[in-house]
Amino acid sequence: MSDRATLFKSAKGPKGKFLTGNLDAFRSDPPAFLQQMAEEYGDLAKFRLGPLIKVYLVSNPDMIKQILVTKQQNFVKSDDFKVLKPIFGEGLLTSDKEFHMKQRRLIQPAFKKTHIIDYAQDMINITKEYLSTWKDDEERIITQDMMNITLGIICKTMFSMDFKEGYQVVGKPLETALKLTVKRMRSVIKLPLWIPTRTNRETKKAIKELNRVILEIIQKRRNDPVKYEDMLGILMDARDDENDIGMSDKQLRDEVMTIFIAGHETTANALSWTWYLLSQNPGVEAKLYEEIDNVIGDNVPTPADFMKLTFTQNLIWESMRMFPPSFVTSRKVDKNVEVNGYHFKKGDMILVSQYVMHRKAEYFESPESFIPERFENNFIKTIPQYAYFPFGGGPRVCIGNHFALMEAVLVLVSVAQRFKLNLAPNHHEIKTFPSITLRPRRGIRMILQKRKTAGQ
Repeated sequence: MSDRATLFKSAKGPKGKFLTGNLDAFRSDPPAFLQQMAEEYGDLAKFRLGPLIKVYLVSNPDMIKQILVTKQQNFVKSDDFKVLKPIFGEGLLTSDKEFHMKQRRLIQPAFKKTHIIDYAQDMINITKEYLSTWKDDEERIITQDMMNITLGIICKTMFSMDFKEGYQVVGKPLETALKLTVKRMRSVIKLPLWIPTRTNRETKKAIKELNRVILEIIQKRRNDPVKYEDMLGILMDARDDENDIGMSDKQLRDEVMTIFIAGHETTANALSWTWYLLSQNPGVEAKLYEEIDNVIGDNVPTPADFMKLTFTQNLIWESMRMFPPSFVTSRKVDKNVEVNGYHFKKGDMILVSQYVMHRKAEYFESPESFIPERFENNFIKTIPQYAYFPFGGGPRVCIGNHFALMEAVLVLVSVAQRFKLNLAPNHHEIKTFPSITLRPRRGIRMILQKRKTAGQ
């Protein structure tokens, strides 16, 4: 009888160059490259990134479910995430296995429904305050505005800081550290941080300053007799069920950094892409205004409005379908495993791409068109579970997904109630820029057109 290994299916893919494989094509436009691989090679495409890194792109919902859920114990975070550890530490984004699950249990209470409703009021108040300086016919870099608003929200909900204090104390050093980390992440050769290159020295300095700031906030809280109901307060109160021990300062720092960035950059990018899509689809934009006028009118939005804004929710779901902030998820095979007849060996790198899956015509009619209505009537239940997964899946599904959706909806309606946003004349072509999340390359410039003022 033939060896069992010969019974496994084999993956196909492009040959690539002798030394670099398919690295050049991947680096030039990762989402487009991955989409092309799925279209040409089907459920499983095989390619190389460099001379040694063998990569499999999985584009089948059932296989994705096995990798993220039913056989997830055979996979760990890929080596790409090691580059992020200096800034994220052993937070939820980078940690694995038992430690990850333990931390997740400790953090979950911060995202209970009752807390999210409290956070919702902060989302509305901060957006309203930020919009107070906007003027009719003004041109703004809307990508930066969305970053600022979501930064203000996470500063308030995490640390009870207002925007100005939060930006100076946390936002500024975070911005520097993140920028340098992304630069290092995108470089072909990632030299260890202990090698004293200019970029490494700058990165270490920025992370050191960020650590100092966060640990100082934590230490100050430990000595403060006042009980805070913000996220940091809830995380500091969290106790392990087995031994009643809370998180150390180091653990708190790592989780704070992970939630801070995840709750800031991802939602900002989702909103930026949404404004762009609305500017290109006047019919959808008109339906958004109609729902806002019917549900909120001239009143200031409230947390209770969220559940009534069904079209706006679907609009955000559709925006994340077309431009998912988390556009690709990577795993490394930790133990040899078989998935749908394919054999993966320990050390193999696996990619699953939300961007690719969300644009598959077999699940989404006219996938390149912006159609929020497709999400009506429990549409998600009519397609395979992992055909659409903007927040990931399995034990590693985004812990703040409800927070993020509510934030995106309430910020969007708070802005759209007052202003119509039009793409600036002679705008550069809008392209994707894959960083830690999927950003619009070179930002988006928009012209404000006043609609009304809430509360009048």
